[in-house]
Amino acid sequence: MLAWKSAACLAAGNTLVLKPAQVTPLTALKFAEISVKAGIPKGVINILPGSGGMVGQRLSDHPDIRKLGFTGSTPIGKQIMKR
Repeated sequence: MLAWKSAACLAAGNTLVLKPAQVTPLTALKFAEISVKAGIPKGVINILPGSGGMVGQRLSDHPDIRKLGFTGSTPIGKQIMKR
């Protein structure tokens, strides 16, 4: 899921800010580490582990974020759409 959602973002020349699931952040953190080793500049892939209630809400409310991809429950998706 991480690579699938990230590929289009990066291919279009954008940076990526990813908030992984709160209980499984290690894969995303390793992905960012390996990306730097592969030559992707630091700051292009950014991982923000933490709770969806805090980190996810701040991301969805941030005025500089123009596109948001979401994987999760329908009730949370509806909350994000309202914002």
